[in-house]
Amino acid sequence: MVRAVDGVSLTARQGRTLGIVGESGSGKSVTTKAVMRLLPANARIDEGSRILLRREEGEIDIAALPARSREIRRLRGGDIGMIFQEPMASFSPVYTIGSQMTEAILEHRDHLERRLGDRFDRRAAREHAIRMLERVGMSNARLRIDQYPHELSGGMRQRAMIAVALATHPSLLIADEPTTALDVTIQAQILDLMLELQQELGMAMLFITHDMGVINQIAEEVAVMYLGRI
Repeated sequence: MVRAVDGVSLTARQGRTLGIVGESGSGKSVTTKAVMRLLPANARIDEGSRILLRREEGEIDIAALPARSREIRRLRGGDIGMIFQEPMASFSPVYTIGSQMTEAILEHRDHLERRLGDRFDRRAAREHAIRMLERVGMSNARLRIDQYPHELSGGMRQRAMIAVALATHPSLLIADEPTTALDVTIQAQILDLMLELQQELGMAMLFITHDMGVINQIAEEVAVMYLGRI
C-alpha cells in the first residue's frame, strides 16, 4: 500500500486563502481530490480521517459520506466549487458554455435558492449564468454564452470556468493550478479577479500551485507539501 498523503491537517478560513505549494507529485492534487471525493477507485481515505465542512446548517464530515452518495453530489459544485488547471478538460466540447452552466446551476438549485432567496427555473438559471460571466469580466456575455469552449481564448475559458465554480456561491473554492497555462498578463488579471470575488462572496479558498510568486500574491497562509506531508 502506498500512502500518497499522510498526516495532513489544514484549515481554510472564511474570507481567507490558504495556499498549498509543492513540487509535482508532492500530494497537492490528491489532497484536494480527497476533499471533493474525486479519488480514483483504487484509492481510499483511511478510517479515522476527517474532512470537516462548516455550513449554516451545521458541520458535516465529508470523509464519512459514501463517495457516490447524493449528499456528496450536492456538496460538490454546491457548497464546494473547484477550478481546474485546464478548462478544456472540464468543459464538454459538444455543448455550449451556456448550456453547461445552466445545467450546473439547475443541478444545485436548492443550494442556490437557499443562498440567494430566489427561484431558479431554466430561464432564471440562464440569466444567472450570464450575470456570472459578466461578473468575471467576459465581454459580450450574452453572445459568449452560446459559444462552444473551443471558440473562446484560453483566458476566456478560464474566466468561464471561474464563473461555473462560483455560480452556486460556494462556501469553499478549491483552485488547482488555475493560472499555470496562462501568460503572465492574463494570470495577473485572473488572480486579481479571484481575490475580488472571494471578498465579495466571503468564501474560503484553497489555492494549489508550485509557483511561489503566485502564492505570495494571493495567499494569507501557506502550507508546503513534500512527499505527501505538510
